[in-house]
Amino acid sequence: MRRTLLAAALLASLAACQKAESPAPAPSTAAADAGDAATDARFAELSQRALEAWLQLSPIGATQIGDHRYDSEIDDLSAAGRQKGLELGKQLLAELDAIDVAGLSRENQVDAAILRNQLQSDIWNSEVLQGWAWDPQVYNGLAGSAIYGLMAREFAPLPERLKSATARIEKIPRIFAQARENLDPARVPKIHAETVAKQNAGILSIVDTFITPHIGELPQADAERLRAAIEGLKQAVAEQQTWLDQTLVPNARGDFRIGAEKYDQKLKFALSSSLSRAEIKQRAESELARVRGDMYGIARDVLKDRPGAPALPEQPSDDQRQAAIEAALELAYAERPARDKVVADAEAALQSSTAFVREKDLVTLPDAPVDIILMPEFQRGVAVAYCDSPGPLDKNLKTFYAISPIPDDWSQAQVDSFLREYNSRMIHLLSIHEGTPGHYLEGWHSSKFPSTLRAVLRSGMFAEGWAVYTERMMQEQGYLGGDPLFHLVQLKFYLRTIANALLDQGVQVDGWNREQAMHLMTHDAFQQESEAAGKWVRAQLTSAQLPTYFVGAQEHLDLRKAMQDRLGDRFELKAYHDQVLSYGAPPVRYVRALMLDEPIQ
Repeated sequence: MRRTLLAAALLASLAACQKAESPAPAPSTAAADAGDAATDARFAELSQRALEAWLQLSPIGATQIGDHRYDSEIDDLSAAGRQKGLELGKQLLAELDAIDVAGLSRENQVDAAILRNQLQSDIWNSEVLQGWAWDPQVYNGLAGSAIYGLMAREFAPLPERLKSATARIEKIPRIFAQARENLDPARVPKIHAETVAKQNAGILSIVDTFITPHIGELPQADAERLRAAIEGLKQAVAEQQTWLDQTLVPNARGDFRIGAEKYDQKLKFALSSSLSRAEIKQRAESELARVRGDMYGIARDVLKDRPGAPALPEQPSDDQRQAAIEAALELAYAERPARDKVVADAEAALQSSTAFVREKDLVTLPDAPVDIILMPEFQRGVAVAYCDSPGPLDKNLKTFYAISPIPDDWSQAQVDSFLREYNSRMIHLLSIHEGTPGHYLEGWHSSKFPSTLRAVLRSGMFAEGWAVYTERMMQEQGYLGGDPLFHLVQLKFYLRTIANALLDQGVQVDGWNREQAMHLMTHDAFQQESEAAGKWVRAQLTSAQLPTYFVGAQEHLDLRKAMQDRLGDRFELKAYHDQVLSYGAPPVRYVRALMLDEPIQ
């Protein structure tokens, strides 16, 4: 589930006071692991002192994280509220800079690096990128999360959560008012304005789904207050819709491209990787060529002696390679779910992937529940699926694997295009990526690390890279009986990861137009029109997030090879996977340092 920047930073310092060694520490000396006790204590004291201030700054983020003392409050995005958060961030950063990081334990050195990166990112976002002034998604996402975070999971009795939701519903109009006050239509990109205008009413669907059916379970006075709050919210949503339609959308003139300078800085914060934009591009272009070559090899095998097959020369032209791969993919597209069976097929695929991991003993399996759900309406329009793990302070609650349903107003041609992309084998890959052994499993492992800092600021690159890595790992281990068409679709799915990295900087920095973006996706990466069209929208709405998949996967693969080279015949896949997942999902570079006993840069 997406978090606001403030929410992401909310508990950044909480866990230093709860620090302990990783469940599977890297081989190293005790002297190297241990830090100076006084320095570690100073770091812990800084963390403890920061906690309450940060919780109060982002009550919605606190709910998502699992601290429920502020469930009746909402965030303040006014100028005064933003200034308070900015000053706090600068103060914390100055105090962190005054600590001798070299004197910290290795685990605390990692946490200090993560904390510094987040503080610097928050300050830069507030002062330089200024999403609060041009991105209406900030406010829309916050308003929806204010209710959804309370109602989606049973962390407290329903009447208690409904009372908190009532208080927040009464206050959500303030978020809309702050959006109207803060946003400068001249800086708002048209695509952002139009997307939020379509999503705005979705907050009422959350109320209709999670709250309205249960009003009768409250005492009369509480029920009347809730009904009045809902009526007030409906009026506020209608008022916001009028402003979106009549003021923001017609006057939105901003450029969705953030440009090279801002992109490079945002990428640095988002990835915390040693790879530069140029190096990412070089790696991605090399991988694109390699994978297309591998796909042609599979196509030659599955099409051999098949009537009507295209030419399959050993040294094909680009057109011959394209035709052969497309013809082989058609064999996979022929097996696809019915329009109303995507979720059911995803559930079956999740059971299948879980059974395979258990049979092959590839990694320790979670003992916490996961539910496949329809994606809430207010979060649709950016991704087809996501994994929403419970907050790090919410224990033993469900993980949600959410899938966006096929829109009712889609034509049959649009539906066919979507289901060609999300064919039966692709649904298996989606359930591997979002479920087992991907995000769901990784989130369960990561939550066991004792540092709440790691949990709150878990690396998106680690998580996305792990999920992509598992797609390849499952294929390598023979999932679906070594089916060559599954391998072909897996490589196509990986091409999407590669294309994501190229697309993001192509659109945000190099000024690609829709035609260039669509050619990369539909020709080079074999995506269907509907999938590519949706990704084109996503590439305009977001920046520096799409490369996390590719860069993370590359760093995970590099780390596995390094451990294989070190251990040789002693390398064991399950032990490796469990150790990688035991550190609480910091950036992969720090996992590598801990596992290989390298300096923590």
